[in-house]
Amino acid sequence: MIVSQNMVAEAEIICQNAVLDLQYHLRIAKEQNYSTDVRSPSSPTFQEAVAAEISRFESVVSCSETINDAVIESSATKFLPSIRSGSYADIGPRGSMDDEHICIDDLSSHLGPLLKCPMPSAFYAVFDGHGGPEAASYIKRNAIRLFFEDANLPQTSDIDDLFLKELENSHKKAFLLADLALADESSVSSSCGTTALTALVLGRHLLVANAGDCRAVLCRKGVAVEMSQDHRPSFLPERKRVEDIGGYFEEGYLNGYLSVTRALGDWDLKFPLGSASPLIADPDVKQAMLTEDDEFLIIGCDGVWDVISSQCAVSLVRRGLRRHDDPQQCARELVMEAARLNSSDNLTVVIICFSSIGRDESCLPPQRRFRCCSLSEEARSRLNSLLEGN
Repeated sequence: MIVSQNMVAEAEIICQNAVLDLQYHLRIAKEQNYSTDVRSPSSPTFQEAVAAEISRFESVVSCSETINDAVIESSATKFLPSIRSGSYADIGPRGSMDDEHICIDDLSSHLGPLLKCPMPSAFYAVFDGHGGPEAASYIKRNAIRLFFEDANLPQTSDIDDLFLKELENSHKKAFLLADLALADESSVSSSCGTTALTALVLGRHLLVANAGDCRAVLCRKGVAVEMSQDHRPSFLPERKRVEDIGGYFEEGYLNGYLSVTRALGDWDLKFPLGSASPLIADPDVKQAMLTEDDEFLIIGCDGVWDVISSQCAVSLVRRGLRRHDDPQQCARELVMEAARLNSSDNLTVVIICFSSIGRDESCLPPQRRFRCCSLSEEARSRLNSLLEGN
């Protein structure tokens, strides 16, 4: 529903007139004591008159609120993100780099006829490998096939609730297919695995799927909104799930070996297909409808989140965007801050911007100011003498 600002203004004027009209009738009733038709303010006629005025006032207020809500909804409906991204990765103090990431700002051009979406579309992912880099590398190389081609991506030009539910199911299926693919891949050891977090943007719709301890954080008007849950032993629902099926934790590690409770691969720790396992690949999926309040999304591996809170990361990136408006540089600054705070892991960050953040004038370099001054007659005379060689 599209409502003009004039309609809102008219509704507000009607409300004001209704209030004045009600006050007028109450005052007249008080002064004249309704001597013609009413004997006292407690009479039924007087009460009915007041009730009618109140009912009229409430209906006008309700109409005004409905119009204002429609204007807000219409504004949100018109919003489409302007997508751009930047990423940065660093090996940190580790001996090898086991992280991988994906940045696709224009998903339609990658998928072609496989994706029928007339609106902006993008896909991002981070994979944090363990037991070697092979599992994370394999998932990255085969991401388009695993997450879109083989997962039966739903086809429609209209994004409605049914499509979004099918999209969620498709993404969950993709994680399980990727897990099975690692079991069959000869180049990947059964003791090798990777956590995985993906972020899919279709128009105003954001879908985040996560298995492991990578994290996605949305900046909403400067406030951090976590779009994923860390699957670690410290997360009580995960701990209970593991223990209920016979798993255990030793010094914070699943079965004394792994620091996460969900991951792709690691088939040494998984029961045969079809059996409940302490370690699973099923992702948690969260969706959000983007509005003008949603400025950017940070996705990163656990090396960052081990030393920086979600809110601190959002504040750091937001300040950077206000200074230079460069998500690539912001990703680097966040990684460097995690390194400065002595993170002991590989470091990977992807920043996805949905709208431009205004430049902060206070962050611009100050301009040099020159003070004008005038010379006295005596000083001017001496200067002339020097210039003339006297």
